[in-house]
Amino acid sequence: MLLPVSGLGMNSTMDDMNLIQQRHHLVVRELGVGEEIDLEIGPGDDDPSFASAALISAPREPSVDEQDETKQIQIMPSLQDDNQDLSKGQPLKKKKKVVKRWREEWADTYKWAYVDVKDGTARIFCSVCREYGRKHRRNPYGNEGSRNMQMSALEEHNNSLLHKEAVRLQMASKDKIVVDKPMYVKALMSKTAGSIVEAVLKRDPHEVEFIQSVQEAVHSIERVIGKNSHYVNIMERLLEPERAIIFRVPWVDDRGETHVNRGFRVQFNQALGPCRGGIRFHPSMNLSIAKFLAFEQTLKNALSPYKLGGAAGGSDFDPKGKSDNEIMRFCQSFINELYRYLGPDQDLPSEEMGVGAREMGYLFGQYRRLAGHFQGSFTGSRVFWSGSSLRTEATGYGLVFFAQLILGDSSRELKGLRCVVSGSGKIAFHVIEKLLAYGAVPITVSDSKGYLVDEDGFDFMKIQFLRDIKAQQRSLRDYSKTYARSKYYDEAKPWTERCDVAFPCATQNEIDQSDAISLVNSGCRLLVEGSIMPCTPEAVDVLRKANVVVAPAMAAGAGGVAAGELELNHEFNLIQWSPEDFESKLQDAMKQTYQRALKAATDFGYEKESPEVLVYGAAIAAFLTVAQVLLGCCRWAGGYCGWFDGGSTAVVKNLVCGSGNYIAWCTGGWPGGGGSVR
Repeated sequence: MLLPVSGLGMNSTMDDMNLIQQRHHLVVRELGVGEEIDLEIGPGDDDPSFASAALISAPREPSVDEQDETKQIQIMPSLQDDNQDLSKGQPLKKKKKVVKRWREEWADTYKWAYVDVKDGTARIFCSVCREYGRKHRRNPYGNEGSRNMQMSALEEHNNSLLHKEAVRLQMASKDKIVVDKPMYVKALMSKTAGSIVEAVLKRDPHEVEFIQSVQEAVHSIERVIGKNSHYVNIMERLLEPERAIIFRVPWVDDRGETHVNRGFRVQFNQALGPCRGGIRFHPSMNLSIAKFLAFEQTLKNALSPYKLGGAAGGSDFDPKGKSDNEIMRFCQSFINELYRYLGPDQDLPSEEMGVGAREMGYLFGQYRRLAGHFQGSFTGSRVFWSGSSLRTEATGYGLVFFAQLILGDSSRELKGLRCVVSGSGKIAFHVIEKLLAYGAVPITVSDSKGYLVDEDGFDFMKIQFLRDIKAQQRSLRDYSKTYARSKYYDEAKPWTERCDVAFPCATQNEIDQSDAISLVNSGCRLLVEGSIMPCTPEAVDVLRKANVVVAPAMAAGAGGVAAGELELNHEFNLIQWSPEDFESKLQDAMKQTYQRALKAATDFGYEKESPEVLVYGAAIAAFLTVAQVLLGCCRWAGGYCGWFDGGSTAVVKNLVCGSGNYIAWCTGGWPGGGGSVR
């Protein structure tokens, strides 16, 4: 118990405690004024005299005798045995000084601590770890004795291994928290289209990203649904994934400690062919994001010249700060569960956020070991196991090719245009490279903490310097130390910079309503989506009203799909294509995608000059491609709904595309008897 203090000392003590509590909102539970607070040690762990020392006392100056005693101890340490009385009295005075210093620093510790009673004793607990005592020492498994008493409570706490791990887990959990906010529902012209969105809202009310993606798709194909009621059932079927796999991923870090993450793989639709889609490693990864990515990938693959299904997945694992061995062990554990669902005729994983050549190599190596064969069922920047020399550049280069196609239709070009680019990953850097080749002036890159702007524009040497910074896991802020005309802005986005073209290449929903307004005010007239769904619904409305032309990721990002399909082509892998030949094929694929999107939009009455013509056209063309096959499959599963010509061919009615032609028929008799759909 604390020693009683009377008079002025008691009032001073109460004032100090009240001041601390008011300043830092400390919640003291069942704590009396006269009780002892055990800060970092348990009873009997150190000097017993500490239990009876006053933790909070009135400040006073040391007496002359105490100063003389201290000097004698410092000058003559060898006389300790001869001065037993002095040495016995001194520890209590030292302890008081230590406790006083701690008391002055409690104001900082209260930012992370709270007081509670444990086993009848009031103690200070960590608000993150909910622990106290030795567990918060620098070495929680050792005993460093009274040396810990000489450290500040805040320093000791922050350096403890337990607290560091607790903070890491807390930050990871914060990334997963979705702030509750009103769902933004777009106004639809028809009740039929509205019923589709309403059904998804009822079934998956908490999957925010997936619902947003569905709303955008339904809004884009509303005219198609209005012209043919059969497409309503098809859209409802399309919005439910064929298979969603959720699994645990245990792995061991370099310290021998076991961690568990959650893995996802959503194989959304295989009507057109085997699934293909990315694997994302990021703390924010969840089922909603996996479904939205897989749905968008399904439409993107359907729009491309190559017939593939759509899938996506990943894990809430964060590769940042992990060693190569830790990432290897995680990737091997991840593929141990997933490999049975992969294969060249089933699912084709590819790179996404947090997954590069290193991760794909680990994943493919473990898959090959488990599957027992060497088949190119993974796509990525493979140095020794692919024929594609420009695989990593394909998506970024394709975005620039697509932007040039849009500008070319209005007799303009990229040369001399100021371009803002978000992100600082593979896609962002390759976009900047190709912009430089076209004579444009890219001026920004960004990361999770802010953005970097160079008023002189980047060049190839500067881009290589940025790559080196990222490879060394340094901040983009270091760039401005070398180039005086550049500046790094903390906690900001690049959309306020004056520009003509914007390339969002970071993540979903990176442009909100205020960012869209900033883009419009900055002079932006063209937005090319490098990341999937980079704009919130409110931002989309702002851009549409301002007549900003939007190139959707579904069409503009088809370069990666084209390159991946070329990689898996047997004839392609037998020949090492030159970069020029590969770029030529990539340009052809992007041109086909652009023309398909324009034609589909104009067929359904959208003006070519409309700023959203590509958004509508891409979604319509992709949906019709998938719907044609699903309608044929529906006839098989739902019974005979067409007409039979009496021969060996069953022709299905009402499967009519925009041109009025039949789009599917069964050959070789009934499907159940060996027939097929074309």
